[in-house]
Amino acid sequence: MDEPFSFAMSYCGAPPAPADLFTRWNFDPILIAGLALAGLAGALLLRHATRDRQLAFAGAWLLATILFVSPICALTVALFSARVTHHVLLTMLVAPLLAFALPPNWGRHARLAPPLVLSTVALWAWHTPLAYEWAFSHPMIYWAMQASLLLSFTWLWAGLLRSESAIGAGVAALLGAIQMGFLGALLVFAPEPLYLPHLATTMAFGVTPLTDQQMAGVVMWVPANLPLLAVLIWRLLALTRVEPRQA
Repeated sequence: MDEPFSFAMSYCGAPPAPADLFTRWNFDPILIAGLALAGLAGALLLRHATRDRQLAFAGAWLLATILFVSPICALTVALFSARVTHHVLLTMLVAPLLAFALPPNWGRHARLAPPLVLSTVALWAWHTPLAYEWAFSHPMIYWAMQASLLLSFTWLWAGLLRSESAIGAGVAALLGAIQMGFLGALLVFAPEPLYLPHLATTMAFGVTPLTDQQMAGVVMWVPANLPLLAVLIWRLLALTRVEPRQA
């Protein structure tokens, strides 16, 4: 008989019981110190920035704090759908907020292909069953996953929001939406659960591992694509604007 998956080195701890979930706050001193330093650095670097950029950074910092300090961290150990939702919030909300907080010229002249490729590779690689399992084996691997997703998508969003090429940004947003939707569809229609860490953790929350995986696929297929599709529409509308001719 196969031994149960071990969560001994899982960064967010062991899978929580539903009754204990709201007691599972993550007050890791290194995490708290890192968040505090990031907040202080952002406040100092953006002290002369526009109000919009300051608010964008504050929103990104607050959402990241919620994702990693609140019981959401523990829930991602039990449910694959929670981990995917966590990744979607990180890449589709935190990343664009951080990108907007960057200096206005960042991403304006950048090529969009490299960040699109890098973010796509990061997303697909970390959601392969083996790499996903590795992320539970040591905190450093867990943080490598989180950092690679956040940084690659922040780079992509800087181009999507700032690039002078409306066509290029629109195409990149469309391709990003397609690849993310395709990954979500694969999860929805997979005939069996693929992720070993969650085979014995979902039933406590009233869902089978396969249903949990399908829920994760739906999150990645539909809600995750909405920000990218919004960029696509915005960029297409920009192309339709006609400058008034000078008399």
